Amino acid sequence: MGAPPVRHYLQFADFKTEEYHYLLERAALIKKKFKTFEKHHPLVDRTLAMIFEKASTRTRVSFEAGMYQLGGSVVHLTTGDSQLGRAEPIEDSAKVISRMTDIVMIRTYEQTKLEAFAANSRVPVINGLTNEFHPCQILADIFTYIEHRGPITGKTVAWVGDGNNMANTWLQAAALLGFHLRVSTPSGYEVNEKTAARPDSMGVGSYQTYSKPMDACRGADLVTTDVWTSMGYEAENEVRRKAFAAWCVNREMMAVAAPDALFMHCLPAHRGEEVEAEVIDGPQSVVWDEAENRMHVQKALMEYLLLGKL
Repeated sequence: MGAPPVRHYLQFADFKTEEYHYLLERAALIKKKFKTFEKHHPLVDRTLAMIFEKASTRTRVSFEAGMYQLGGSVVHLTTGDSQLGRAEPIEDSAKVISRMTDIVMIRTYEQTKLEAFAANSRVPVINGLTNEFHPCQILADIFTYIEHRGPITGKTVAWVGDGNNMANTWLQAAALLGFHLRVSTPSGYEVNEKTAARPDSMGVGSYQTYSKPMDACRGADLVTTDVWTSMGYEAENEVRRKAFAAWCVNREMMAVAAPDALFMHCLPAHRGEEVEAEVIDGPQSVVWDEAENRMHVQKALMEYLLLGKL
């Protein structure tokens, strides 16, 4: 028997429902160990390569701290201090880096770059964010919801804002984990179903669209949003500010949501734009738990990609 095929995590749909049940349970155990100062070093002598084309705070800190906590080590690369994106084709970089490290996380622009790297890698590749998808963030969001409110299956999630990489990933997650998704975006900024479609030919799963964000939030168990202008779209900033003016998550939207509804934001946040300060800093907000949980779910993810079920 040969070695098992290398698994990558390039979008949320890359894993099956039962794998997510395992990962979420594993993340809870790993977090509990972290909080009680119990050593957990399953990845001793393993090295994570982190490759950044897009700037980062949470992605870098969560992956780097997480890998060290698992007993491994980290190599940090940017396009400014390596051959990536300059003289060397991404396929060649992938062949070299994957011979020297055990797992790779990439935060870049086009999903096609990530896929090209993964196709030429000997080791697992994780999507740390692309223009199209942000699976590690949604994994953390779902873990955070479960931590606060129990199972997300059958619940209602309202996405308010841009039909971006986060929205695409929420669509895939809803189909796999059995919750209801409502999407409210300004006209012209809708989710692209072709982009969000799961590669298993099962489409995007069911979701409802709302022209008014207040209607999307009505009775929702979770209300979540993102900045109006993501990295790479800065030239559109002023146009977007006008188009999205009615999509600021405010107290009125949270008031029509379920009484115990949570608010989430992947951060960084612009108070007064996509969310009111009273909401993100208010009692329904769990954004700081959500940010911390990136580290715990990513630890479970790296452990699983390298060691399988334990």
